[in-house]
Amino acid sequence: MPFSELCITTNFTFLTGASHPEEYVQRACELGLPALAVADANSVAGVVRAHAAARGIARSGGTPPRVIPGARLVTRDGLEAVALPRDRAAWAGLCRMLSAGRLRTTRGGCDLTLEDLLDRGAGLELLLTPPRTPTADGGAGAWASRAQRLSRRFPGSVALAMAPEYDGADGARFDIWAGLAARLDIPTVATARPRMHAGHRRRLADVLTAIRLGTRVDALGRAALANAECRLRSEAEMRRLFARHATAVDRAGDIAARCAFSLDDLRYDYPSEVTGGEDPDTRLRRLAGAGLARRYPAGAPERVRGMMEHELTLIARLSYAPYFLTVHDIVDFARSRGILCQGRGSAANSVVCYSLGITEVSPEIGTMVFERFVSEARDEPPDIDVDFEHERREEVIQHIYEKYGRHRAGLCATVIHYRGKRAVREVGRAMGLSEDTLAAMSSQIWGFGSLKGTEDARLREIGLDPDDPRLSRTMALIAEIQGFPRHLSQHVGGFVITEGRLDELAPVENATMEGRTVIPWDKDDLDTLGILKIDILALGMLSCLRRAFQLIRDHHRQDFTLATLPPEDPATYAMLGRADSLGVFQVESRAQMNFLPRMRPRTFYDLVIQVAIVRPGPIQGDMVHPYLRRRSGEEVVTFPSDALGAVLGKTLGVPLFQEQAMQIAIIGAGFSPEEADRLRRALATFRRLGNISEMRARFLAGMAANGYPPEFAERCFAQIEGFGSYGFPESHAASFALLVYASAWVKRHHPGIFACALLNSQPMGFYAPAQIIRDAREHGVEVRPVCVNASYWDNVMEADGRGGLALRLGFRQIRGLPQDEAGWIAAARGNGYRSVEDLWRRAGLAPAMIARLAEADAFASLGVTRRDALWAARALSGPAPLPLFARDIDGEGTTEAAVTLPPMTLGEQVVADYATLRMSLRAHPVALLRPLLTPGGD
Repeated sequence: MPFSELCITTNFTFLTGASHPEEYVQRACELGLPALAVADANSVAGVVRAHAAARGIARSGGTPPRVIPGARLVTRDGLEAVALPRDRAAWAGLCRMLSAGRLRTTRGGCDLTLEDLLDRGAGLELLLTPPRTPTADGGAGAWASRAQRLSRRFPGSVALAMAPEYDGADGARFDIWAGLAARLDIPTVATARPRMHAGHRRRLADVLTAIRLGTRVDALGRAALANAECRLRSEAEMRRLFARHATAVDRAGDIAARCAFSLDDLRYDYPSEVTGGEDPDTRLRRLAGAGLARRYPAGAPERVRGMMEHELTLIARLSYAPYFLTVHDIVDFARSRGILCQGRGSAANSVVCYSLGITEVSPEIGTMVFERFVSEARDEPPDIDVDFEHERREEVIQHIYEKYGRHRAGLCATVIHYRGKRAVREVGRAMGLSEDTLAAMSSQIWGFGSLKGTEDARLREIGLDPDDPRLSRTMALIAEIQGFPRHLSQHVGGFVITEGRLDELAPVENATMEGRTVIPWDKDDLDTLGILKIDILALGMLSCLRRAFQLIRDHHRQDFTLATLPPEDPATYAMLGRADSLGVFQVESRAQMNFLPRMRPRTFYDLVIQVAIVRPGPIQGDMVHPYLRRRSGEEVVTFPSDALGAVLGKTLGVPLFQEQAMQIAIIGAGFSPEEADRLRRALATFRRLGNISEMRARFLAGMAANGYPPEFAERCFAQIEGFGSYGFPESHAASFALLVYASAWVKRHHPGIFACALLNSQPMGFYAPAQIIRDAREHGVEVRPVCVNASYWDNVMEADGRGGLALRLGFRQIRGLPQDEAGWIAAARGNGYRSVEDLWRRAGLAPAMIARLAEADAFASLGVTRRDALWAARALSGPAPLPLFARDIDGEGTTEAAVTLPPMTLGEQVVADYATLRMSLRAHPVALLRPLLTPGGD
């Protein structure tokens, strides 16, 4: 049989492997290898990327190698074996084995034993790594006994993997290992055990080793690679290396042929969501119909009813009803607990989701059609993200675990890649650069690779010599490591839910956060395998809006939701047009504030564009200024063709949304929907793999074939490139625009309540509490200080005595005061405290907490100054006395002489306010310096 490589280590064996899975597949194709097995250490994290790369080669007309999924199992017993599943059942066993090892330990670790292999090894081809010193007693003897247990447990499935070390002793070593295999009655198999796809990665491999070991490359010693031979090899090279053991080379092909399992065989079964004997399609149709009646009490328009029927038919045909029902049930649970939520995503832009209450944005405002996202031709899962209040999302996550069980639900991963500063610092340290040099480089050089040809000049600007050999090599390695995976992290909220066991689909491990479990694949991997993911995300503004709606309900007896706010309020749009948007969702940054007066939004769709246009994609694609010129009438609105005019009409001929960029490829360049999606993915991974030339040539040729001029085609592709990593979908922009409008409406009509809700939802947004309070006061809100007799933990609205409301600051604003301590203050005060000592006795707070209240000037309403209160607090010691002994017995007490403390100046008061509250209601710090800063001032 032709040779196949069965022991590949990719860079998903973090800080060890020196090549991407995709690079191995491409190199194997060039070498003519029929198959290769991805076998990372106790992990299957990189398998899907290799699988996707092979698919891509096949789609392009090439003949890719068959990718065999596997893992290199490293046990605590000192046994190491590459495990390759022969069928789907063996893959399930491998995943459960890895899950068991990973769930025994903390995030990132894996604690496997020989017993795990014996229990779960059925159906696996096990390629044992021989001991380092095969003739030694003790360790080698123990290894042999363990290997024998495995071979007896799984006869015919265990082999000894022989790999060259290129030290001149390989021939003798192979003979010894062949003898060891004969004694164990197991065959041998040849492997190059590559750590890189090509020899030029040797330097990077040593850098990765140095980073892993926390040392410098020149101090690695024997941990460094002796040469560049540990690479993927052709059959001819392997036969030369194993000249006296040709059967071991042949056996690699035999084993590859027996391992017929492919990731294409994974049959992902979504939970059926059958309730009360009602099948999913019937239940979805019933719930959607009832929801549509609620949305349109006077009857839904014919167009909307037709859209929903079309969507329900397509959902039924693709068997996606359970997915929509799961999202509906999760949203329904959140609302039953009073948790504000809002759906977004491509599939969320539908009448079905609007009717189910998943989103509050009517799909009528959009321009895209449903089947562009839930497409029979593309055969891709729908995409719905749901944002929940950031403080209460954990309730939703735990509900999912409770409903489906941890054996059926888990979060997906996020791959943390080397980028910019991390690459500079870690590679630079490994190469021995000083910390001050690294600090200068990481602070001044941003985005290596994005400004090609300028690195030398920027190095000279910070006093470094780009021609220095060590620095030059370091810069080359920094560029090479860009996009390498560094480690796996937990996705912010992407849930995978299965009908059967999740740990038979993919390994499950503990997350860093207690009570969560994750699988090793990220969202792109899940898309490749057609696995549905539900994003359970957190959004601080939803916490703020829920609090604001509750305050409006409490103080104004008006009941608002996201769906019932007065629409298209001119006063709200006028406020935004003035860039009066501090604290308003998505439009509070300086860039958005600068853009608002130029945009002057007047309708909801203007907000949709506002959200999407101030993004790196449209900015890099030079779309902002043309749009503004066309909007203001300075430039004629033109379309390159009627077909593209239908796509670009609502954005005045300028592509602003990710969907539009993809439609340009479909309509303008003749891409199929599948090709357009491949283009999107290629652009998204361009910074990692740097391979986009093929798609660019295809796009330009397609545009030329359809009669578009070359300069227009080039400009379109540049715009699409901008969207690759930073484009904003219209469906997401519409959902965010609703939150922009809601937060702006509350700020415009209830500025005090908006500020109160913002303060109670911190930390969030761009602005500190001091800035939020200053903005509220500029809007006429009376802000009252923290007071032991009036404040609660949260900031509250209280009657101002003039028929309005004032904002009372809460104890949460005091630095270092815990919530439970603040709760005792409010619970014990009754009709109010009379003194510092009175609070100490009745609330039972520790003297240190009393001192914090004094430092915050919380006793001012008692007529006690900050210094007097602090003096009294410092006189307290120990626990508060029992009531019987709270007062001195006549004749036995001692009266401390009264002390007159000097009053604090305004400057001292402001400094003390900022030290304890991070704000001051007395004055702005700069106001104290105004006489010094104003020429001719007093």
